[in-house]
Amino acid sequence: MNDVYDLVVVGAGPGGLAAASTAAEAGMRVCLVDDNPSPGGQIWRGGIAPQKMSAAGADWFRRIDSARIATRYGWRAVAAPAPNVVRIEQPPGCVQDVRYTTLVIATGARELFLPFPGWTLPGIYGAGGLQAFVKGGFDVRGKRVVVAGTGPLLLAVAAHLRQAGARIVSIAEQAPMVRLMRFSLGLLRHQAGKLLEGAGYALRTAGVPYRTGAWVASAAGREKLEKVVIRSGSDLIEAEADILAIGYHLVPNTELAHLLRCNSENGFVVVDPMQQTSAKDIYCVGESTGIGGVDKALIEGRIAALAISGQTDRAEALFPSRDRQVQFARRLAAAFALREELRSLASSDTLVCRCEDVPHSALAHCSSWREAKLHTRCGMGPCQGRICGPATEFLFGWKGHAARPPLFPVEVATLAAVGKSESPLED
Repeated sequence: MNDVYDLVVVGAGPGGLAAASTAAEAGMRVCLVDDNPSPGGQIWRGGIAPQKMSAAGADWFRRIDSARIATRYGWRAVAAPAPNVVRIEQPPGCVQDVRYTTLVIATGARELFLPFPGWTLPGIYGAGGLQAFVKGGFDVRGKRVVVAGTGPLLLAVAAHLRQAGARIVSIAEQAPMVRLMRFSLGLLRHQAGKLLEGAGYALRTAGVPYRTGAWVASAAGREKLEKVVIRSGSDLIEAEADILAIGYHLVPNTELAHLLRCNSENGFVVVDPMQQTSAKDIYCVGESTGIGGVDKALIEGRIAALAISGQTDRAEALFPSRDRQVQFARRLAAAFALREELRSLASSDTLVCRCEDVPHSALAHCSSWREAKLHTRCGMGPCQGRICGPATEFLFGWKGHAARPPLFPVEVATLAAVGKSESPLED
């Protein structure tokens, strides 16, 4: 089945919702694609009751519902078989080629996982992933939880888990206190609202030990997580735990942008002031252009849609707001930069690639990502390097190669369709 739209938006998080609804309200024929069964992304996870959502989130949901937008929830963009065509798949057995005049990539980001002894034990989750599970009904009442990693997300996750009935044992933030204080002072001068939001999370986690300059050194348990060891200065602190929620920043999902030959720099898609990429008719918004959170994504989504629909004056009026969010993103990255000690956590037998069971010792003798793949199959499992790729980049400084279709594991019928298509985008 082939459909043709003025605008196709891939990703239904805040940036995608803003782009799709703004364009539809301008009279454009829009299709919104997302691999989740409902919209909202990580921040506004689908299925949350409107009364439990922020006012901003509820408003964008209402605008999407009232606009005439073709939605493809539960569909995943897997290939670009021809110019201005994106192939989407919904298992089992559903494949569509969606044609567009303009494309907005709003694919968001995923969590960065850094290997340490015991990190593959059941009971260890990404911080954002665990929050999503709880939003979806996962019961954490009475569970002992350690929250660790870096960034403002830690306090937000801890507050949410505590509200859901979990017992937060400890919060470990790897950034030193001096950087956190500098970051807070910057927020006080430029974005006091975000500082107040953080203070609210701190209030909701009052009484929980909050350690700065601290990180998880190891985890242990027979068949599941039982104990977390936290390094804090020269001390090793043992904490009994049922769950460890850990998160070290986010990794932008740039695979589709790379497949479409969009230029990138420092891991992010390069865009002009109107959010247009180096590729003709393709725009990019949200975390793929720089990790900055929901406010940045919303503004960028609106700018892109206004530019695409010819409302350049309205788009330009949003530039100062976007600039403030970009500055916030830069301060965030500086404050929570990962410390060198995290590079040496993994022991020789610590798995780095979980899909192919590749330990750290097997990678230590490789000189590049390509060599690691050829000699160890690292990055060649179901996740196609989405987990171990960023980890090895941090550990060894390796850079991955450009994305190839299909972007995700697909059904044989979809793979056959990709093979039959003639694509000038492929080498």
